[in-house]
Amino acid sequence: MFNITPVVRSLIIINIVVFILQLLLKNLYTIQIGGETFALGLTQLMSLWDLSTPLFKPYQFFTYMFAHSPTSYFHIIFNMLALSSFGPILENYLGDRKFLFFYVACGIGAGLIYGLTYFFVSPQAAGPMLGASGAIYGILMAFGLMFPELEIMLLFPPIPLKAKYMVFVMGLLTYAMDQSGRVAHLAHFAGAFVAFIIITYWRKTGR
Repeated sequence: MFNITPVVRSLIIINIVVFILQLLLKNLYTIQIGGETFALGLTQLMSLWDLSTPLFKPYQFFTYMFAHSPTSYFHIIFNMLALSSFGPILENYLGDRKFLFFYVACGIGAGLIYGLTYFFVSPQAAGPMLGASGAIYGILMAFGLMFPELEIMLLFPPIPLKAKYMVFVMGLLTYAMDQSGRVAHLAHFAGAFVAFIIITYWRKTGR
């Protein structure tokens, strides 16, 4: 866990620096939408907004995965803990460039699936999304696919679990513990789904 590899270390540093800036830059400018005035800070600028709103910008498919909820320290702590726990093993296995590509692809893929699904299916139900969870669930899925029989001891609950079941158990635990209804479970599933596609493709092509 504490043998942090270069790409994972850089990702953690970027996420922490961005989180600190989110706390400091809360009111950069204002915008008027439908006669209402909204104050926008760094969090709002980086979050992935509903594709049908004026607040949405294409770059948000990338930036949302480096921002976290400024009102919940648990959000960034959980994601960085998972990244530091499983990311180094995957980075050593895949190599730094392929791991970075995989991480970013899972994050962007999760954002695209989340945004497009709500845009076409239920445009009124989507709120702004942010966090590295889509990429993190991609890492969990890849870990389970590559090392399915590896036994892991969870922190909560403290039970042993084979890697191939981990992403499903973590998804169910997150869903069960979500009392606010603000967790983007679709993005979690989407990140894992993108990871499954990528790893399956790499295996079939001998990569």
